[in-house]
Parts: sequence; structure tokens; C-alpha cells
Amino acid sequence: MAKGRELKSRIKSVEGIRKITRTLEMVATSKLKRAQDRVVGARPYAEALTGVIADLYSPALAERFPLFRQPAHVRRAGVVLLTSNRGLAGAFNANLIREGRHLLERLQKEGVETELHAVGRKGLGYFRYIGAPIASSRIDIGDRPTSEEATQIVEPLMAKFVAGELDAVYVVYARYNSPLSTPPTSQQILPVTPPERDTGAKDGKFAGLARDYLLFPNAEVILRELVPLYVRNAVYRALVETAAGFQGAQRTAMKNATDNAGESLNTLRRTYNRARQAQITQEIAEIVGGAEAL
Repeated sequence: MAKGRELKSRIKSVEGIRKITRTLEMVATSKLKRAQDRVVGARPYAEALTGVIADLYSPALAERFPLFRQPAHVRRAGVVLLTSNRGLAGAFNANLIREGRHLLERLQKEGVETELHAVGRKGLGYFRYIGAPIASSRIDIGDRPTSEEATQIVEPLMAKFVAGELDAVYVVYARYNSPLSTPPTSQQILPVTPPERDTGAKDGKFAGLARDYLLFPNAEVILRELVPLYVRNAVYRALVETAAGFQGAQRTAMKNATDNAGESLNTLRRTYNRARQAQITQEIAEIVGGAEAL
């Protein structure tokens, strides 16, 4: 019955694993709803901020704001890579790391000197493992990113950009479309590209009314506050979308693991029952044979 005992041990082990994956699936499901709410809540503010900057922007004003500076040649660029602190989410972190690595390689092939800023244990661990230089790292950002954390990440990069130490800044994050669709995305956040005004016709219909603002004290002072806020908000949205994407990926991975564990349990139980039945049949045959011999 050594095989039977081995099968019983494996069944017990798989049952324990299924309990863990089922629990993680339920936790990720509960966290996903709140993460989705943060993503949805961040979008109207970002759209309103984009619209205001688009309406206030003019080439004459842009010359006075360093964040609008478009360098003739990009010599040095910063890359902010967002990953999660935990695993058990399928290929979620691997896809983000691959996107960040390809972006770094592309920039380096173009002759651009790069510096990497890793946010999350998974990305930090990978690039440390391959020996890549890391300019800064953060592993203290949890499932509920805040605007203050986004500010702490991007403020030093904005200061470097204004000082001319960086000519471009990119952020690599997971764009949240749905729990099953979180493609890794590279977005250039510096220099700020002026958003386009949406005041024309679209599909034969008027897209929107032109806004008439009362500016106090003036557009320059307002843009001085809004442009850095626009950059910080871009990083905040990247953080909340990556957090939501991780919860969706973990829920999907844990659901698949739970389903696979259930299928393995069915197979192991059938095998155990067959082995037990075969052993009982053999014992009966031995008893019958012994009785006949007597």
C-alpha cells in the first residue's frame, strides 16, 4: 500500500494548495473592485486637466516653461519602471520587465544614455540580478498608491529635466483596460507634449463648445501650477492602473491555479480508488487461494 499512501499524501498536498489559491483569488477579487474604482475616479480629473492645459497653451507661453522644452537631441533619458512587490500573477511582471528592457535597449541603440528608476520589488530584483545600474528604487508603494507617492517619484526627475540633466523621461506601466487586458505600455511624460484642443467637428457632429475662461491672475501663473501637476497626475494614473492590473492578473492566475488543482485532485482520487480496489481484489484472491489450499 506504499503507492496508496503516496497518493493520499499528494491528494492532501494538492488540497492545501487549492485552499491557498482559492483564498488568494478571493482576496484579489475584493481588492480589484477598489482598484478599478481608483482608476475610474482618476480619469475625469485627468481629462479635465488635459483640457485646461490644451486651452491655455500657446507657443509664446511655452517658451517660459522648462517642462515644455523640446530638446534638439536627446542625450540622456530617465526610465521609470513600475512593477508589483508580489508575484503569483502570471506573466504580469515579466511583461512589464520585458517592455522596460526593450525601451532601454532601443534608447541605448539610438545613442541615448539612460538611467533606470525601479518601482516595485520584481523589477528591482530582475535588474539587480543582471547587474544593470539602478539610479533609484522604491519598494514601499502598496496596493493603494497616492498622489503624494507619485510626487515623490517624479519630482526629482522634473528637477533634473529643468536643470538640463535629462532630456526625456519615460514611464513603463500596465495600462488597465479590463481584468484580462493589461498591456505593458511605455509613455513619455517629459517633455510635456501640449494636448490638442477638441473643438472641431467629429463624425459630422460638433465635438464640443469652445471654453471661455476668466484667468486670474493670468495664464502664465496658472500654467506654472498646472504643468507640474499634469506630469505628477500622469505618474499617479500609471501607478493606479498598474495596481489594478496586478490585482486582475493575480485573480486570473489564482483562478486558473484553483481550477487546475481541482482537475489534479479528480485524477489523483480516481487513481487512488483504482489502486485501492486492485489491492482489495488481490487480498481477496490471496485469502480464497489460501482457503482452497487448506
